[in-house]
Amino acid sequence: MKDILTDEQVEQEIERLNNSEAVQIARREQRLKYKRRQYMYQLRWLEKHGKELMESGVTSEALERMENEMEDYEE
Repeated sequence: MKDILTDEQVEQEIERLNNSEAVQIARREQRLKYKRRQYMYQLRWLEKHGKELMESGVTSEALERMENEMEDYEE
């Protein structure tokens, strides 16, 4: 039979775990994995969007001309 913890014991265990170096390392690894996944999803979206632009005839040269025109306009 499992021991039933009091609310106070639960809070003490949460505090102990939050202060644990092992928990902190695992959290850091989890954040890193999450960031890498988010970065991958962003790259996938950019690739999909870039293909759509290419299919509609947009080129790097055309975008560069637009950037240059904007810079000229802003000056």
